[in-house]
Amino acid sequence: MMLKLGVPSKGRLMEKTFDWFGSRGVTLRKSGSDREYAGEVSGIEGIELVLLSAGEIPRELAAGNIHLGVTGSDLVREKLANWDSQVGELALMGFGGADLIIAVPQAWVDVDTLDDLDAAAAAFRAAHGFRMRIATKYHRLVREFLREQGVADYQLIDSQGATEGTVKNETAEAIADITSTGETLRANGLKILDDGLIHASQATLFRGRRMDWTDEQRKTLKTLQMVLGI
Repeated sequence: MMLKLGVPSKGRLMEKTFDWFGSRGVTLRKSGSDREYAGEVSGIEGIELVLLSAGEIPRELAAGNIHLGVTGSDLVREKLANWDSQVGELALMGFGGADLIIAVPQAWVDVDTLDDLDAAAAAFRAAHGFRMRIATKYHRLVREFLREQGVADYQLIDSQGATEGTVKNETAEAIADITSTGETLRANGLKILDDGLIHASQATLFRGRRMDWTDEQRKTLKTLQMVLGI
């Protein structure tokens, strides 16, 4: 039984993953046409490449359908409850970096911290009769973070499109989103709270913690770790 390695199926994350493995002596490549999600591995025996969307990889790892997977650390934390009981980190890969942050309108000159946000949320509810809306795609991470920080009187709303535009469109008062440079936020009249970093994400090689690994698969993993130097 082969050890299954799940890798993002397209884009920059796939290319960088291929480069990362390639620079360590393991070659990953797509086989067939661009539309096919099949892959090949050379440089080590016993590993099958499975191409998936980055968002699918956390659940496939947790379900035991793949043994190893490369995806953003933010996606694992968002999609898996008690994520570290379901998967383990094998290597931080040093690319795909982005910060999950909380941002508010630049016009809110006296809101710079989470304490300020908490006060503003209470005032907003008193004035408008409903809770301040924070638009995000990361409900689990944001809810846990705000609970730990003692922020109340808010509601999370799902942003289907570009989260940064929700404040301008008046469908939300604040946002929680992934950013690399902050330029898009500034262009939309938003600023990051001083203590509003929820998670610094990067591409990470994870292993599933399901117990039904064969001895052969465990041996292959050890060999892979030796080859990769992790």
